[in-house]
Amino acid sequence: MRRKPPHPTPSRTTGWRIALLGLPVAGLITALIPGSGMAASEPAAEANAGQAVSPQAAENDVIANLWAWNWSSVAAECTDVLAPAGYGAVWVAPPHESLAHPEGAWWDIYQPFSYQLSGRLGSESDFAAMVRTCDDAGIRVYTDAVINHTAAIGGTGYAGTQISDKYDPPMYSRADYNVDICDREISDYNDIWEVQNCELLGLPDLKSDSSYVREQLVGYLNSQIALGVSGFRVDASKHMPAEDLEAIIGALDSTADGERPFVFHEVFPGPTPPAEDYFGSGRVLDFAMGDQLKGAFEGDIAQLTDFGGGLLPADDSVAFVTNHDTERDGRHLTYRDGDTAVLANVFQLAWSDAPPTVYSGFEYEGRDDSPPADGSGFVTGTDCDNGWYCLDRDPRITGAVGWRNAVAGAEVGEIQSPQYNVIGFDRGAGLVAINNSDEQVSVQLGTQLPDGTYCDMLSDCATEVTVSGGQATVELPAKSAVAVHAGDS
Repeated sequence: MRRKPPHPTPSRTTGWRIALLGLPVAGLITALIPGSGMAASEPAAEANAGQAVSPQAAENDVIANLWAWNWSSVAAECTDVLAPAGYGAVWVAPPHESLAHPEGAWWDIYQPFSYQLSGRLGSESDFAAMVRTCDDAGIRVYTDAVINHTAAIGGTGYAGTQISDKYDPPMYSRADYNVDICDREISDYNDIWEVQNCELLGLPDLKSDSSYVREQLVGYLNSQIALGVSGFRVDASKHMPAEDLEAIIGALDSTADGERPFVFHEVFPGPTPPAEDYFGSGRVLDFAMGDQLKGAFEGDIAQLTDFGGGLLPADDSVAFVTNHDTERDGRHLTYRDGDTAVLANVFQLAWSDAPPTVYSGFEYEGRDDSPPADGSGFVTGTDCDNGWYCLDRDPRITGAVGWRNAVAGAEVGEIQSPQYNVIGFDRGAGLVAINNSDEQVSVQLGTQLPDGTYCDMLSDCATEVTVSGGQATVELPAKSAVAVHAGDS
């Protein structure tokens, strides 16, 4: 069995756009909360904290975000693609039972109806089998955790649960929500009390300081840990007080490896609260990475020569180029940007000290479109040639994952830009070069690599790079990249 990735698990963790029955609703992506049965005291949470994390890239730390894939497809990808390519983990959509939207809108999976592990992506047995398969392949499983709220509208869930009153799902009653102190939607995002106690676009806001609510959330997350889940991406974390998340996450069971769950938070940028408030219970997804890469790759990537300012600390963050919310809102690069988006992902994989993510989702026309599904709304198997965009399989991406693993632990050297829209840099005994222009170029880059001819890992050696006297001669077709290291000369 391939060694599992050494993701650190510090005990430290906003959801986004949704539309309800055709009405735009800023929904959140999963919120996660760990727990075991009782709220942890502050000392207990501190005792569960993970060890210090090296800010340098670790081997096998890349996370594949297989968003909205059903469980059998995730299992196959772990075995057939992710493990052979050197990925370390897979991040998947929420496993709870959710609203079964009549039109199959993608966001229904972020509207919890019950904490049964049976939903749109498969049954509990399907989910358990997927986790076992990925674990056996050496791939950790992280799930989206939606714990700030439950469903904003009634209806029938994918496991048959029926709800008519949004404050009365099977696991809660009206008294378990903040509706008694704020019975309206958030209107002032500068007011932290309102952000964390009022309803985000009509989604019922749970009392996360309640011992009963914490028990339910901890129990839900622990039920996944018991099946082998290794961590969580917490949805809409900014809408929960940081101290509540610390208590909940601190109460979670250890994983099958005896480690603390790997937790990373969605703290959508805004006036308040700041991302650093959540470093006490997990890492935070770094929106600035995707923001800056979109700006650079839509213009001149020479501006990346001083890249890094304004990012979250590497040992407190998880990097990403795009996700299912930001691709729909135009904030970040998407599959529709073609090679430009691929090159941005190559840069992220080569440069980032924080664990990077690679997003693979489905193609869509309208922002609420359903993933490919059967007549009952259950998501069908992923077909990368029909309706799905499988970036995790792109040879340039799998090659970059392998290159990252080969140079793990080394620092990034100075980023050079020999001409417009072209950059290159060393990372230890490796060199990467990217041509984001529409023209073929031939450039020379300074490098610490010994003299020799090196195999390009992004093209399975179809391209070679020659080094002589500390200068690498690189031939780059339009919209292309190469990555070489000393082990492949």
